[in-house]
Amino acid sequence: MDACTALADSIDRLAERGYANRRFLRELGRAAGVRRGPFWALDAASGGRNRLRGRGFRRHVDDRTDGQARHFAGTVAVAARIGGPLTRWLTTVVLRDPPTTPDGRLSDEAIEFARLVRTGELAQADAAGWVRERLCRAGT
Repeated sequence: MDACTALADSIDRLAERGYANRRFLRELGRAAGVRRGPFWALDAASGGRNRLRGRGFRRHVDDRTDGQARHFAGTVAVAARIGGPLTRWLTTVVLRDPPTTPDGRLSDEAIEFARLVRTGELAQADAAGWVRERLCRAGT
């Protein structure tokens, strides 16, 4: 299954709901099994759940596992709640995904995605296209 395309499709469906930007980002985390509400941190710390299994990511962010969509969506959800700098620290130090690895690069992309949506620089209507263009192998 092409999980990257499925992730982008789920972002398209989410954008149609008209949520505020912060809620949009938190809702995207549900694709990674990160609940809303007070237990989100437990879900994020445990790695969430892999609801969008498969591959389809570009080589620079592909660690050759079926969990990249979960990784991206979960990192977005965390960055939406605690900000980019602390999320980057957690992914680098706690998860041990340095920026030179596929997971580290995917974390950086997720943090940037969250920043762009949160600030309004990336409209929700364009968010799925951003993912397809930058992350999905099919988008090349």
